[in-house]
Amino acid sequence: MESAGVLYEIRTFTGAGDFLRANEHFDIIFMDIIMPELDGMRAAEQLRKKQTDSLLIFITSSKRYVFDAYEVEAFQYLVKPVPDEKLQRVLERAVLKKAGREEDFLVIQQERSKKKIMLRDIYYIEIRGRIVDVHAAEGVFSYYERMGALERALTEKGFSRCHKSFLVNLRYVSVFNKQQVTLDNGGKIPVAKRRYDAFSTDVLTYMRGNGGIL
Repeated sequence: MESAGVLYEIRTFTGAGDFLRANEHFDIIFMDIIMPELDGMRAAEQLRKKQTDSLLIFITSSKRYVFDAYEVEAFQYLVKPVPDEKLQRVLERAVLKKAGREEDFLVIQQERSKKKIMLRDIYYIEIRGRIVDVHAAEGVFSYYERMGALERALTEKGFSRCHKSFLVNLRYVSVFNKQQVTLDNGGKIPVAKRRYDAFSTDVLTYMRGNGGIL
């Protein structure tokens, strides 16, 4: 995008099959879903086996695949006709995301719907058996997930596991010691003895990298 000072090259394909056979890597992909030969959803499933970091934006005439789009980690789902200004906003967000300036979010499954929660709004995550409780600014949201999977996904996003049952957003850590963490909102979370050293390192590293004077 010229307005963002980003150099770009545009490639077009007549169908999903041609796109996949090209076997090229693309940062941002705009794809329809209802297509001959191979539909966009199946094409996206094949794409994700090879490219996990491409931002996939669906533009389609049907709303029926919106939840399926989450399964292939779609960045956006647009229903035709798409106003020019909306398309521009989505493209700008995608460019910022690839440049590392777009905010990350967590998508959780609740009954028959999915909810997006911005990572900056999450205070901490707690595991209770097979249920995960996401403690966020707008409330607590529960769903089924493995804590190990969340830990792998969020460790590089400013979260640290201070206890086998808790994953903490380091931006909200106010005070901590070998027994517990106190968050900016007053919440208190236990610290496991065997995890203290690693957690302490994570907190100090985060503070140094985000303006903290230590």
